[in-house]
Amino acid sequence: MTAPPTLVLVHGAWHGPWCWDRLVDELTGVEVRTVALPSVGPDPAALGDLYADAEAVRSVVAGIDGPVVVCAHSYGGAPVTEGVAGLGNVAGLVYLCAFQLDVGDSLASTVGGAPPDWWDVHAAEGYVDALRPREIFYADVDEATARASIAQLGHQSIVALGQPLTKAAWRTVPSTYVVCDQDNAIPVVAQEAMAQRSKRVLRLPASHSPFLSRPTELAKILRAELSAATP
Repeated sequence: MTAPPTLVLVHGAWHGPWCWDRLVDELTGVEVRTVALPSVGPDPAALGDLYADAEAVRSVVAGIDGPVVVCAHSYGGAPVTEGVAGLGNVAGLVYLCAFQLDVGDSLASTVGGAPPDWWDVHAAEGYVDALRPREIFYADVDEATARASIAQLGHQSIVALGQPLTKAAWRTVPSTYVVCDQDNAIPVVAQEAMAQRSKRVLRLPASHSPFLSRPTELAKILRAELSAATP
């Protein structure tokens, strides 16, 4: 029997690989890798841009021997779309309430050019912080987990949010979009518009972080995606 693909998890803005821990616990028997995006961190002067993020994703995926399914959350959709284009071992993409953008699009242009009111923009220092993270990211997450997650949030590079994609992997790789119906970060109507680029659209009755609030349900979706991508 052929082994299922490796699952690569790519976090969104302000977050890090730590956000996947609860989900990974539900994925016993699955080969999982995570990517740390350089555009997030504690030191504003050391933050990378979108293309550094894309290279970080590409490096991890290219280093895996065998097929890969990549799951991108939120902003992570942008560097995944850019970074894995042209890699022959990518068997599938999962956009988890993520930015499934096309060539020439940026995250900033997609949200209308003006920062959402929950972005705390530090233009001179080159970063953005998230205001009201409990409401925006973790509305359906238990209090203890939400507090622990907020404590780990980093600064997000402002440059990365404005840079345009030069490639779009979903044009040649089968993709699934998971709409989160209670998301306060990316409006459902925006998710549904981007989801039209995917081959399949699924829904979760979750806020922006289902890997924390509904890890069992999300794990079931990802196992099905891995099964469907098994050669």
